[in-house]
Amino acid sequence: MKTAYTADQIRGAEHALMARLPEGTLMQRAATGLAAVCADLLGRVYGKRVVLLVGSGDNGGDALYAGERLARRGAWVGAVLAGSKTHEAGLAALRQAGGRVVERDALERADLIIDGLVGIGASGALREPYRALVEEANAARGPIVAVDVPSGVDASSGRVEGLAVRARVTVTMGAYKTGLLVDPGAEHAGTVELVDIGLGAHLPDPDVAALTGGDVDVLLPRPGNESDKYRRGVLGVAAGSDLFTGAAVLAVGGALRAGAGMVRYAGPGAPVAQVRAHWPEAVVTELDRPSLEDVGRVQAWVLGPGLGTGEWAHEVAAQVLASDVPVLIDADALTLVARDRGLLRRSAPVLITPHAGELARLIRADRDAIEAARLEHVRRAAAELGVTVLLKGSTTVVAEESRPVRANVTGTSWLATGGTGDVLAGVAGALLAQGLSCYDAASCGAFLHGLAGRRAAEGAPLTAADVAAAVPAAIRAVTGGGRSS
Repeated sequence: MKTAYTADQIRGAEHALMARLPEGTLMQRAATGLAAVCADLLGRVYGKRVVLLVGSGDNGGDALYAGERLARRGAWVGAVLAGSKTHEAGLAALRQAGGRVVERDALERADLIIDGLVGIGASGALREPYRALVEEANAARGPIVAVDVPSGVDASSGRVEGLAVRARVTVTMGAYKTGLLVDPGAEHAGTVELVDIGLGAHLPDPDVAALTGGDVDVLLPRPGNESDKYRRGVLGVAAGSDLFTGAAVLAVGGALRAGAGMVRYAGPGAPVAQVRAHWPEAVVTELDRPSLEDVGRVQAWVLGPGLGTGEWAHEVAAQVLASDVPVLIDADALTLVARDRGLLRRSAPVLITPHAGELARLIRADRDAIEAARLEHVRRAAAELGVTVLLKGSTTVVAEESRPVRANVTGTSWLATGGTGDVLAGVAGALLAQGLSCYDAASCGAFLHGLAGRRAAEGAPLTAADVAAAVPAAIRAVTGGGRSS
């Protein structure tokens, strides 16, 4: 599992470790790792032009010492000194190795730019001259390697106020920073390379975590020799309407592909016909009235995709939420709950899966504010509503009170198309029915959904049905049949 920490947590661990080591040891370790990543990116170091953007803090020192190492391997290395002060020992080492101080126009000809302007303690918008340097570096032809975090990214939250470095690679020291796993910071970070400088024993419980394929492999339910369709989990799906028939088809498809032993679908005539045509495996109950008494026993429910928001849908939602099993609330059911929060007063677990707009209605917040500060708002929602929250978006995050937020690291921008959220609801619902907690079902469901999206897209547009069809391949990837993120 990838674990990430706030700036304060990292600084606390660094101080504890530095008290036991000779002065400057951590910076030398960091510079060695940084130089190695830069050398790999350059391929051949000799004769390449490397420009360092050097600020006043320790990451400016990291950049200078890494530049020294590259200069000793034959690179042309120039440092643009932007801070009010400079790490003097690092600058002296660079000069002794043949490096030099240069003006900002050197960025135009750089084969590689190392961003050492501001470190993990910075927050808010970049000030001059840093802002102008970042603008020029982003426009230059050479790739940027950021030291610890891209300048302009809040290390503790991923927030970006104004301009920030767009790095090809971020070399982060000691541990992942929260802002590297959550957009918009994650988008600016590029590929993140972790350099071990010995902080491990001094780190507290993480602020944010991200499942790996190995973690999902451990958590995923597997049928045993004694399994039957009932023991493997029966999922109820209350979704679809005469207007939105496809949502029911996609949610049921996601659930079936994710391993539910049985899916019981309940809905009105039009989506019933579509579900029967697409998924003969599903047990279908046509609802002539909003009553679920004939559906049969289930271990969990998915409620909401395409359900509508009228009185009929409200009555169905009330009946589902009156049950004693876990319920995943998505799409139209989130609108119903936003209108009537009393629906959430239940003792059984609840997982909600909103996008930013839906969450804004639920907690009376501004959508843009949620997009800018996803961690803050997903934590607030989990605490305020007393539920597990999967906030969909460019970075999907899962929050449950008193647990680290989990950020999902799979996915593709091609998933931003209609119906993919319905598939996710089915996948996560199937995992709930198979016995996973809301926290684990949401996290594993997001991981598998993102991985299925990558496999379905392969760099091209996809449909939600393509994602559902790719879910078994995603499961095979994490359980030994292939590679995963």
